[in-house]
Formats: sequence, C-alpha cells, structure tokens
Amino acid sequence: MSSITRRAFVQAGAAGAAAQTPAASRPNVLFIMLDQWRFDCLGANGNGIIRTPNLDSLASRSANFTQACVQAPVCVPSRLSFFTGRYPHSHKNRVNYTPYRQREPMIQSLLKGSGYSTGSVGKLHFNPPTAEHARSTGFERVLLDDGIRRTDQYSDYVKWRNGADPNASVHYQRTADDIPAGRNPFRAVIGKEFTPTAWTGRETRGVLQTLASDERPFFLFSSYFKPHSPHTIPEPYDALYDETEIPLPKSVGLDYIQRLPLPVQKMILRGTPRYNMDRQRLLWMYRSYFGDMTWLDEEVGATLRELERSGQAENTIIIVTTDHGDQMLEHGLFGKNVFFEDSVRIPLLVSWPERIRPGVYSELVESVDVVPSVLEMCGLPVPDHVQGRSFGPLIAGDRSLYQPRTAQFSENIMPEVITNGDEGYFFTPGKGVGGVRHPDAKMIRTHRWKMNYYVGHGGELYDLEEDPGEWTNLYDDPAYQGIVRDLKGRLLDWLITADENDQIAREWLI
Repeated sequence: MSSITRRAFVQAGAAGAAAQTPAASRPNVLFIMLDQWRFDCLGANGNGIIRTPNLDSLASRSANFTQACVQAPVCVPSRLSFFTGRYPHSHKNRVNYTPYRQREPMIQSLLKGSGYSTGSVGKLHFNPPTAEHARSTGFERVLLDDGIRRTDQYSDYVKWRNGADPNASVHYQRTADDIPAGRNPFRAVIGKEFTPTAWTGRETRGVLQTLASDERPFFLFSSYFKPHSPHTIPEPYDALYDETEIPLPKSVGLDYIQRLPLPVQKMILRGTPRYNMDRQRLLWMYRSYFGDMTWLDEEVGATLRELERSGQAENTIIIVTTDHGDQMLEHGLFGKNVFFEDSVRIPLLVSWPERIRPGVYSELVESVDVVPSVLEMCGLPVPDHVQGRSFGPLIAGDRSLYQPRTAQFSENIMPEVITNGDEGYFFTPGKGVGGVRHPDAKMIRTHRWKMNYYVGHGGELYDLEEDPGEWTNLYDDPAYQGIVRDLKGRLLDWLITADENDQIAREWLI
C-alpha cells in the first residue's frame, strides 16, 4: 500500500468516525508545554540526578518518544508548527514576534469548529500578544503571560500580581541582593505564590475545572515560561540542589568556535559571548534549572490530579512537551537557535488510558506530527494543508497503518533576527543578517546522521552513533562526501514535496 493510499485510508476512517460519533463522546485534549526544556532533564529519559516523579509516572503510562524533533529551534516558529502541523517555510513564521498571516486554521480552531470548548493559559507567544488575537485563532478562554517585559502590558498574570502581591513593584525576574557566599545567586525576591509558574498552574487548574464541567469535550493548552532563562528561582526551590554536583558541559575556547560554520559562530558570539563563563556560576544555573524542573513537575502533577478529580482523566489525551531545548553552554552557547541535539531534540509524552500502548518509542517523529495525531485520535479528518504524519496508529498498536519516517527536518534563520534591535541583527535584503548573506539554514537528521546546511558557508555532518556529542564535523572529509550528497538530495526532495498539497491537491482534482 502506498503512503498516499495509507493516509487516505486512515483519514477516511477518521472522517467516518467523526460523522458517527457525537462531539460529547470524543476525547478531551490537555496539551502542556514547558518552555526550553532539555530532553535529558527528565528522570524517565535517563537523568539520575533530577527529581521529576510526576512526569516520570506520566511517562510510564505514556508513549515516550525518545527521538522527537522540533521544526525550528526557536519559540514562535516552533510553536506555530505545533499548532498548524506545518513547517516554518510553509507557515511563514520564521523568527520571533512575527504575526501569523496564513489562511490555514490552527488546531484550536479546528477542534472548536468540531464542537470542542477551548482554552489557553500562560505563554502563547503569538503576535500581536493580546487575548483578542488569541481568541481569533480559536481559543475561547484566554489567560496570557509570555514572561517578558515587552509583553507585560498584555499579561493577565501581571494584572493579577499588581492587585495580589504587596511587593508588586519588584519585577518578577529580579534576584535578591542579600544572597550569602556559597548560596544560589539566582534566588528570587518575590515569593513562590506570586510567580508566573505558580500563577500558570493555579489558572490552568481553574480553567480545567470550568472546561471539564462543560458538556462539550475540551482542548486546553497550558504553557509555562520556565525552565526558560533567566534562571531566577524562588525559595525553597533555589536550594533543592545546593549540595548536588551536576556534570557540566565540556569547556570550549574561541579556537573551537571559529572552526564552526560562520552562521553558528555568529550565534555563539553575538552580544556578550559567555562561552568562557565562570564554571561555578554555570553550576548554579544548572542547579536552578533542575530546581525549576522539580517545581514544574509538582505543578504538572497537581494539574493531573485535578484532571482525575474532574472524572475526565480516562477520556483525555495528555501531551507534555516543549517548544525546543536549551544549550546550557553546550558548544559554548546558551539558549537555542542552533541544530545541536540539545536544541532540536525534545521530550514528548503522549498518554490516553486504554487507547495507546505505553512504552519507549524510538521512531523519528516531528512536532508537525502532533496536529494530525490529535485530530485522528479525536475521530476528526486531517485537512490537506497539514504536513505532519499521524503517529496515532503507531501508539495504538497498529503499525501496519504507520509509515515510519527515515529522516527529520528542521530550519532556522541563523544568526537569529533580533526584532527588538538590542543587538542590531536585522535582515537586510541583499545583505542578509550579521554578515551572513543567506541566513536560512536547514537540517536533516536520520537515526545515525545529522547534516546542517548553510548556503555559502558549508555545513556540518555528525555521526550521532559514534559522536553523540557532535564534536567531530565530517562535512568536508573526503571519506564522507557520498553521505553528504545523499543527505543534500533528501533535503532538496523534502523542500520540493513539503508543500505538494498546497500546490496541487485540490486545484487539480477535476
């Protein structure tokens, strides 16, 4: 059976189910997103130091994808791929703080149109960053907080804190001034109960109570700003890992960075480079990151318990993931925006009691696969514009209806366009960004190989089996030119075929 026929078969079955199944009996969807969460910062994924008991428990009853990949290692493009099931070059949101202008509906709109009640709490990162705009995309109930100063005027969290916190004049990301030597320098001034994390958790559970009491099935998106930097963290979480020695990334020098392709160099060296930062301060950053993850684990656990209390747990699809990872000084860089594993490989947990088979899944999946998977599991047809591939049959135990991917793709503007002007990295037609004439970078990743391609600036080729840390670039090695040519060909094929449905699917059906 060809892949087209197989997909048509699956969609036909979903469409039939949608026609026969009343909306009220369809499953709910609880989609929880943590921002900038590393794949390896989860106990269930092999981290023996971090404490994440609730997420580990969820992983034990979920499909735990260990080879999931985002379509862009930066917030807005990645989130739009999660919501649309489309690649960044197709949905056109290539950098942060850009509006979504495409005609294709997002998943919340598709579900709302099929009888779902919809809600969003926390970080959406849409532009414009207003509740009105979020409602126009299909969310009925909206409580916003993007976690950055430039959007605080639109933040429901900030409005709440201004009335609730006696110290509201102190910014929520400010660190304390009275921290003794040998203690966490990132301890927050404000108390835990007044933080964005605590607010997002409380409001998520409040909206969940409201949606669960509705006769309609619900789609709830709960999105936390943490563990994203800055690493400000309140008591008692600031001290959870005080005595813990956490393995730190390999130190790199300028000589290593300058051997990387120019776009990657620009990312690492932009602004104030920190590749040679103090190792003790770096250790405190990791301790804070781990503390944030333990705290987020508690918040997610409380939300899952609220779902149980609502009586809706058995009929709710739960998705827990992130928009990208965090380098945390791996290869000399903080943040993301590069194709190293710490940025593009993500945790992805999918649970639905009695409907999916829990276990560890090593298949290559992409963030664009979430939309078609959710729609099919909800018994709804997958629109033509969706470019992802449903993993529903795979985790339901019917592998005959699932065609495994042989490669994953990601793309990004490198160096990143800085739209607020702080570092002067703008795109100029004919000149590019920061000295890079063609900043649109592409990645192809298989189970063994990863190739990153930068037009005019060469590339990177890593053997993920022999070199999982991605330290030995084989791109220019004569012995590997056959692999480079093959991966370039597959990258070209993907670029040509990704938009095939947009170009000819309906217009040519006569």
